[in-house]
Amino acid sequence: MPEYKAPLRDIKFVMNELLNSEQHYASLEGAEDATPDMVDAIIQEGAKFCEQVLSPLNQVGDKEGCTWSEDGVKTPTGFKEAYQQYVEGGWPSMTADPNYGGQGLPHSIGLVISEMVGTANWSWGMYPGLSHGATNTIEAHGTEEQKQTYLTKLISGEWTGTMCLTEPHCGSDLGTLRTKAEPNADGTYSITGTKIFISAGEHDMAENIVHIVLARLPGAPEGTKGISLFIVPKQLPNEDGSAGERNAVSCGSLEHKMGIHGNATCVMNFDGAKGWLIGPENKGLNCMFTFMNTARIGTAIQGLGAAELGFQGSLTYSKDRLAMRSLSGPKNPEGIADPIIVHPDVRRMLLTQKAVAEGARALIYLAGQQVDVVHSGKTEEERKAADGLLGFLTPIAKAFLTEIGYESANLGMQVFGGHGFISEWGMEQNVRDARIGMIYEGTTGIQALDLLGRKVLMTQGESLKGFTKLVHVFCKENADNEQLKEFIEPLAAINKEWGELTTKVGMAAMKNREEVGAASVDYLMYSGYAVFAYLWARMAKVALDKMVEGTTEEMFYNAKIQTARFYFKRMLPRSKAHAETMLAGADTLLDMPEEAFAL
Repeated sequence: MPEYKAPLRDIKFVMNELLNSEQHYASLEGAEDATPDMVDAIIQEGAKFCEQVLSPLNQVGDKEGCTWSEDGVKTPTGFKEAYQQYVEGGWPSMTADPNYGGQGLPHSIGLVISEMVGTANWSWGMYPGLSHGATNTIEAHGTEEQKQTYLTKLISGEWTGTMCLTEPHCGSDLGTLRTKAEPNADGTYSITGTKIFISAGEHDMAENIVHIVLARLPGAPEGTKGISLFIVPKQLPNEDGSAGERNAVSCGSLEHKMGIHGNATCVMNFDGAKGWLIGPENKGLNCMFTFMNTARIGTAIQGLGAAELGFQGSLTYSKDRLAMRSLSGPKNPEGIADPIIVHPDVRRMLLTQKAVAEGARALIYLAGQQVDVVHSGKTEEERKAADGLLGFLTPIAKAFLTEIGYESANLGMQVFGGHGFISEWGMEQNVRDARIGMIYEGTTGIQALDLLGRKVLMTQGESLKGFTKLVHVFCKENADNEQLKEFIEPLAAINKEWGELTTKVGMAAMKNREEVGAASVDYLMYSGYAVFAYLWARMAKVALDKMVEGTTEEMFYNAKIQTARFYFKRMLPRSKAHAETMLAGADTLLDMPEEAFAL
């Protein structure tokens, strides 16, 4: 298994040099504690925990998995102890509301820690990761009593949380869910139904688990308009706030999965379990979107983590593994062969992983800053603009990063050749663990419909314009910079084409709504490559400016410029294929009769 090393230099580059985090934090309300020294200390300590505690448990979790019994679910060796260290370190409370025990630090700092945790050990990271979503949901929609009861325990880390949406007969189509909520005389509700694929639904790491559950009230409207949201704890809270008697909720079984074996993916049975309504009746899906959007950004981190972990492992291996000679002459004349890193195709694979990991980091941290402004921006105008940009970037981050992150994980395995197929190196585990990313929190297709249908076409392109204006301003400001010409010209071209393609798809959709579904995934992937082009151009500019100023880190900044050049020459051209296929028309997909598929 690769020994994870937190990429602190690149993390600091993105935060401080690309996104000006010090200035960003100074612009927020209540972020006075987020000083450069404080932020640096937090990241350094987080890196130590991830490298020394979580990374060694990654392969343990894969081999042992979780075990089910009637008494509960047991997590792999070391997971529970690592969680106790995590709680003792105060990590669960870092970005939470100080009124309920939180430290009140900006959410973007939490995303940095989530990146390191997820890359070091994705299965373990899902246990506290789901708690963030439960925390955000109760904070946004819960009553004061609910916040005092549940929020304080979730923020301290004493309790963990889950999201319970999916049922055996319905996945993303939540309008057909059947779980019922019957009112009780005391104002609570009896929740009855079965939920599946519930990550961290049952475990031995915390004394209580707070389930956030979608269910239907009697007489509720059909479809998504009739869904309400409930808090259903595993242990009913006592008056003093401690975990009391067991509620009528249990784990019926654990799923046998392709990857993420260290995380318990549960079938959860609610047999008249006591629950409390959160938010208004029949508005549960609206409230749950608070949780789901948190989880989508979290899932985007999995794409980054898969690329980073694969890159670290395959880079080390490529420097040590000797095979064949360079076509331009021996590079290791004293050895029996050259290290495989000298071969162009190995370089292609390594640079793809590097471009993906570093581009993904820039995108996630940019999204994290929008989260900060939405929560703590000083003006309504700032908060509204940030919310619009975040809404636009979220489906791109979730779907695009998990798609190309999985590609990168596969390339990491490929660099190892036959050894990549062997479990001891950890590359095949990375591939298996990464594969779920394109599925959960809404598949790539669902995210693509959200982006093209809801975010772009339903706003008449306004959400797209909010981003393309940023790109246009950047291109205009640097139009006369000869050193950036190789980046600015293709960036300006794709930015212009992006709007033109959107208009064409929109016009086609006015005649046939199926055109939206037919074009959506290619549109999302195209959008992802365009967003990366903007970020890589910006990173190249920062690096070039540093070189002009003079620096002792020439190799680091040169690598940024060279990786940007690789991206523009060898990855951005993929957008051309997506542009062509998104305009191919729905008839190429729907004209064939269903019966003909079996012929």
